Amino acid sequence: MEKYLKDALEIRDYAKENNKMFRDSIPLIASENIMSPLAMEMLLTDFGHRYAEGLPHKRYYQGNYWVDLMEEKVTELGKKVFNCPQFDPRPVSGTNANMSVIFGLTKPSETISAPDLSGGGHISAARFGALGFRGLDIRNYPYDPETMTIDPDGAAKVIRESKPKLALFGQSVFLFPAPLKELSDVFRDVGCKVWYDAAHVLGLIAGKKFQDPLREGADVVTGSTHKTLPGPQHGVVLGNTDDETWKKVQRGVFPGVLSNHHLNTMAALGVTLAETMDYGEEYAGKIIENAKAMAEELHSLGIKVLGESRGFTQSHTLVADVSGFGRGKRVSERLESCNIILNKNLLPADNNKNSMDPSGIRIGSQEITRIGFGKSEAREVARIIHRAISTDATEEQIKKEVKELKSPFQDVKFCYGKHEAYQYISLFK
Repeated sequence: MEKYLKDALEIRDYAKENNKMFRDSIPLIASENIMSPLAMEMLLTDFGHRYAEGLPHKRYYQGNYWVDLMEEKVTELGKKVFNCPQFDPRPVSGTNANMSVIFGLTKPSETISAPDLSGGGHISAARFGALGFRGLDIRNYPYDPETMTIDPDGAAKVIRESKPKLALFGQSVFLFPAPLKELSDVFRDVGCKVWYDAAHVLGLIAGKKFQDPLREGADVVTGSTHKTLPGPQHGVVLGNTDDETWKKVQRGVFPGVLSNHHLNTMAALGVTLAETMDYGEEYAGKIIENAKAMAEELHSLGIKVLGESRGFTQSHTLVADVSGFGRGKRVSERLESCNIILNKNLLPADNNKNSMDPSGIRIGSQEITRIGFGKSEAREVARIIHRAISTDATEEQIKKEVKELKSPFQDVKFCYGKHEAYQYISLFK
């Protein structure tokens, strides 16, 4: 008797309903994206059932002939996309990649410099995150609260005084490039290694539309592969450093923080990297155009968008102060009820105290761009957001506007044409 079949089918229904919800919604979470059909097909292959500890041709398991060829191809593509001599595609997430660097290049009680959480730093760089759990002495950089960018002079002072083993740059609110070039002399004088967390901007770097951290002084770059790089939920480490440092990083990956490295998502990453070689530059450019268009429109409607002095953003992300409309929690919940999906976000003025009810919201343009939105649609998104939070329009009225705007945009762009992989996802269309 199949006693629990109904539970399995209930889970399947949840997946179908989630697909339906996002089909009819405007997705603006800055840390999400959708894969191409060809990349998605890789998740359903036998790779997802197998183990491959170690590096190609140096495995602890048999049966890895095709896995080794796949991993070598993914590594080759990664080196081409990012023009880097070292590339490790094994981490299973961005934070897992971060932990690889932490374990490989630091020891407990050593000093690390990093962005402050209230200035857009990632949770893994917080005292209650991965850096803190490693037992590191964390020194935060001063930053400009209007642009959420690291202050170069203040950062130079912190680095010179604390002499960190490792200097970390990169944020989860990453509006503008980090001051790597400005601090290059400081890094050299102190003798620290430089680590850049590119999780949010990895696709913009691949598309040559953001800074190039490996050419600006970073020894290693980590990232997740499902934000502006529109791949699977996976992670990578890039390197432009000496062999001994790279060996330490790779030992941090395995056996440091993972065993098997999720072969089906690595294969999906490889497909995404190939598509990035062909489409990445155009896609990255349009992501930034759409983010700027939304920011400008929101600003014109009276919503305070950070970074006005520098054009609001040079990435996929914009951050708005919505304290005049009910604060971040209320606004994000109101928008969710209207099928506009984004997240509440700490602002510098919150001083890390109100993470569950902060003053701000964070908006990302990468997924709407992936399905074909241009600047005119991005501006309309901003106008719908404004109507939703500043007028008496009902949820049903706003949902109707959202559906009308979204309905023509249901196919993934900037990827290879319709492939037989579509047969696998038709169930959820």
